[in-house]
Amino acid sequence: MTTLADEVPARYREWVERNRAWVHEKSRGRVGYLHLPDMMSAGFAEFHRYFSAECDRDALIVDVRYNRGGHVSQLLLEKGRAQAHRLQSIALVAGAALSRRGGAGPVVALTNEHAGSDGDIFSHAFKLMQIGPLVGTRTWGGVIGIWPRHRLVDGTETTQPEFSFWFKDVGWGVENYGTDPTVEVDNAPQDAAAGRDRQLETALAEALKLIGRKGGALPRFDKRPNLARQRLPARRRP
Repeated sequence: MTTLADEVPARYREWVERNRAWVHEKSRGRVGYLHLPDMMSAGFAEFHRYFSAECDRDALIVDVRYNRGGHVSQLLLEKGRAQAHRLQSIALVAGAALSRRGGAGPVVALTNEHAGSDGDIFSHAFKLMQIGPLVGTRTWGGVIGIWPRHRLVDGTETTQPEFSFWFKDVGWGVENYGTDPTVEVDNAPQDAAAGRDRQLETALAEALKLIGRKGGALPRFDKRPNLARQRLPARRRP
C-alpha cells in the first residue's frame, strides 16, 4: 500500500461527487451539478470533466464556492449563457441523442465568501449577464490581479498589483467589497454539524422553480417528418 502524499484531491472528489449525487437524487435527474475550484487549469478541467454529462438535464447548478481565481471566467461564462437554440439533434440507430455546445435550460450559480479574484469576477458577471440567480453569500472582493514574473537570485518571486477590473454597473466597486448574491443564504455551524448544505439546497430549489416556470428544457422529437420513399400509386390499366 502506498500512502498518499496529499489527501486533498481525494477529499475534494468525494465532496463533488456527493453533491452531484444529492442533486441528481433530489431533482430526480432533472438538475445537473458541477464545481469549479479555480479559474485556471484545474477549474477548466473540472468544467469539461462534468459539463457534457450534466448539461443534458433541465437545469444546471454551477458551484464556484471556494474558487481560487485565475483567468478563464470569460470562456466559462459563454458556455453558461448558451441556451437551447444551440441544440443539435443527432440520429442514432435507436432513438436520438442531443449534442450541444451550451446548456439547454436554466443555470443557477452558487458562490460564497471564499470565492475570490476570478471567482469574484465570474460571480458578478453571472449576475450582470442575467444568466440566472446567484445563490450564497457575498464574495471575497479581491479582483486586482498579479503576475508573478520577477524572479530573485534566491529563487523567490515578487508580485505587485497590476490588473484591475471595471464593471458597467458598479465601476471599480467589486474590489475590497465583492459581489452580493441575488439569493442570500449562509451555512451555519449547526448546518455543518447536521451534514446539511443549505446553500446547495437553496440553489436546487431555485433551479426547480425555474424549470417549473419555463418548462422542460429538452425538446420533444416525437413529430419527425417521414421522408422515406413513398409507395407508388397503383398503375391504372388502359
